[in-house]
Amino acid sequence: MSLAEEVVRLKDEKDAVLLAHNYQRPEVQDVADYVGDSLYLSRKAMESDRSVIVFAGVRFMAETAKILNPTRTVLLPDLKAGCALADAITADELRAWKAEHPGAVVVAYINTSADVKAEADFCCTSSNALKIVEQIPRDREILFLPDMFLGDYVRRKTGRTMHLWVGDCPVHAKLRPETLEQARAAHPGAPVLAHPECGCGTQVLPLVDRVLSTDGMVRFAEETRAPEVLVATEVGILHRMRTLNPMTSFTPIDAGAICPFMKEIDLEDVRDSLLRRQFEIDVPSGVAAKARLALERMVAA
Repeated sequence: MSLAEEVVRLKDEKDAVLLAHNYQRPEVQDVADYVGDSLYLSRKAMESDRSVIVFAGVRFMAETAKILNPTRTVLLPDLKAGCALADAITADELRAWKAEHPGAVVVAYINTSADVKAEADFCCTSSNALKIVEQIPRDREILFLPDMFLGDYVRRKTGRTMHLWVGDCPVHAKLRPETLEQARAAHPGAPVLAHPECGCGTQVLPLVDRVLSTDGMVRFAEETRAPEVLVATEVGILHRMRTLNPMTSFTPIDAGAICPFMKEIDLEDVRDSLLRRQFEIDVPSGVAAKARLALERMVAA
């Protein structure tokens, strides 16, 4: 029996659903029950009737699944799967920032710890950040964290008064205007898709055809008939795009755009997690209760 077959067997034996983010290793995506972005996977975790959720992603995603599904067991196959962006702000730092802007509405990107989410009014993902911000009354001041490039994109698209935390995703931050210019010159005529976390967002926008979340990119891949598409995000998504549309050549803007945290989990880790129920993720009840409202608003948007 292959490792992949063993994982499939264990999912049924252990009454588990396996969720995998778009940036995960191809072999992990191939055995997952659902593959998608943080919002899609949050919804699928809530819809599943399995008693165990195995999250092939990073820690904040597993925490989110636990907060939204408090009675179920949530497993993260490798505890080293963290997130540099989530580490860009702590709950203490957010509390101090809120004190400087009393009455401001706090919008926390899902790439944050449970402690930070507990201090937020709304959570969002890149796929619904615009919708979340647009539903906040226009006379309210907004604190957006922790990704300054996504925040700048949302601020410009909505015209809202927003204060941005100075944080970024190291993988996306290095996808800068000069990187896109070089790719466009090397692949003339190919449409360019870019994630809103890309570095120097204001300068990047004129160089791209579509600014999309990872799930938006997947939908584009399914629908496009272009012979080639340039993709500015973490390269893990290319596996899914190529699988869904083998007729189009999906080319990374930067083949080195690899998140080491997203690549921590391999098929053996998933097998061991199912076999030994490792590593169980828990969130203190007080933190979870405060964070749940912000997350429920995100899921409902």
